[in-house]
Amino acid sequence: MGAGELLLHAERYRDLAVDLPTQKPAVLRQVLLPILVDALGYPGEAGDWLAMMRAGALTPEQRDTLTAYLGEHRARFDLFDPVDPFAQVAGLRTTKGETKGSALLVATAATGNNVPLFASRTEGDPLELTPAQAARWLLHTHCWDTAAIKTGAVGDPRVKAGKTTGNPTGPLGQLGVVMPLGSTLFETLVLNIPFGRTRLSDDLPQWRRRDTTGRVEDTLSCALPAWRERASRGPLDLWTWQSRRIRLIPEDTPAGVRVTRVVVAAGDRLTVTPDHEPHTAWRLTPTPKRPRTGAAAKRPIPAELPRRHQTGKAGWRGLEAFLAVDREQRDARGDRAGFRTSVLLDQLGGVRDRLPATYPLRVELTGIAYGNQSAVVEDLYVDSIPLPLVALDPEGPLCSSLLEAAEQAEQLASALNHLSGDLMRAAGSEPIPWDRGQRPGETLLYALDAPARMLLLDLRGNPEDVEATERVLEKWERHAAEHTWKVAEQVLAGTAPGVFSGRRVIKDRTEHVYRLATAEQGFRARLATVLPRWNAARRAARAAASPESTPSRSEG
Repeated sequence: MGAGELLLHAERYRDLAVDLPTQKPAVLRQVLLPILVDALGYPGEAGDWLAMMRAGALTPEQRDTLTAYLGEHRARFDLFDPVDPFAQVAGLRTTKGETKGSALLVATAATGNNVPLFASRTEGDPLELTPAQAARWLLHTHCWDTAAIKTGAVGDPRVKAGKTTGNPTGPLGQLGVVMPLGSTLFETLVLNIPFGRTRLSDDLPQWRRRDTTGRVEDTLSCALPAWRERASRGPLDLWTWQSRRIRLIPEDTPAGVRVTRVVVAAGDRLTVTPDHEPHTAWRLTPTPKRPRTGAAAKRPIPAELPRRHQTGKAGWRGLEAFLAVDREQRDARGDRAGFRTSVLLDQLGGVRDRLPATYPLRVELTGIAYGNQSAVVEDLYVDSIPLPLVALDPEGPLCSSLLEAAEQAEQLASALNHLSGDLMRAAGSEPIPWDRGQRPGETLLYALDAPARMLLLDLRGNPEDVEATERVLEKWERHAAEHTWKVAEQVLAGTAPGVFSGRRVIKDRTEHVYRLATAEQGFRARLATVLPRWNAARRAARAAASPESTPSRSEG
């Protein structure tokens, strides 16, 4: 299916099917979103944007405009055009005419130093890509390609000794992608379009910057081997950023046209991730405690930096950044970083009361973890979390409730780690370092993943009912306590006999006594403090029980 057919009837589809989750933001940003915005323009204000959401599909007039646009630019989307191939440079070559295997485009394939763990193929195995596969991986490379040395191309004045150095990763590799999703592909597209923007005259998608004459500094052309380091002119320019100069080399095979060889060279470099980047949350830089001196003083400290996703950390554990729609409340203070949510979630927060409170909003998070100077792909980050619209109100009770639940999970993990550490000290050893081994807190956070996601879904079901919200939070705390005690039982069951009597440790001239009884007592106290609803229900149940009854350990 072509991009035009998909856009014209986007309401018929729920989502995009891709080879790898990181291809989805690449396809949306490099093709679907810029076509839609370049053809129809940005929604002028919130009312125009809401009208598109409520319509659920393009109007007949919008379909006509989009059809005319696609017809006008149809030739620019030919993947193998000999004169102007889509998102490539025609005739791109090295001085020796060398090419490389198409695996160079595929993030999960073995090539050069990038050898994924447990890969089923080697660099020597030819990888035949269909035109559709090659197109998706082409877009993926522009967004996520690894950094470091790239092949030098004829016509690139910056080539030295047949190569270019200092190449950064693709622009999405420098941030953690935060993408709102709707119930249909059309709604997803609208959710990812900023409204109220004044478009600059040179904010154009890459297929409208294809001059083959003149200086690249003047034309901003991406159809030549030459490239430049510059700032983005706006979202259309940013979405279709050509971070590499690429040529796909098709060949006829018995199975049809296939791409087995490619040329990948240096492309345009962003000077900085701009504040109009809509698909990332931001980390607000804290003020240094002491004035910087020397060379460091000459380098300005960015006020905001893109917030990357942390591999192994579930998306719901980062709610403090996604719900930071009011900068003043989440600003950096002292030496502690603050947060600001993405442009798109902030936009949704402003119109949340004009959309159904139960709208099934999801937030998809994607990212790539690089290794060895960002020259290899180490891991992918992919997660999707339901997010109640009402939670985007920074003054609302639901926002504080979600932040409280996320913080409770972290505090429970910390309580388990303290319990484990105290027991290990009582046994005469040292606690497990935070960056080594498997600590019990991580086991708990993994176990809490399903209850946390159920909490988000339950809160989205009836977000304006205060009593219903309180029942959902009580349910969450009950499940959290149960899972915490399950892990705690395992920790306590593995204690050595010596921990009953314990041992005394003098640290900083202060004597500390570590034994089983005090460790468990401290853990119970932390649990009661972290989970006040569960603790209140437990106390009420204990008061209602007969005097002879005694609580089990799982009840605290």
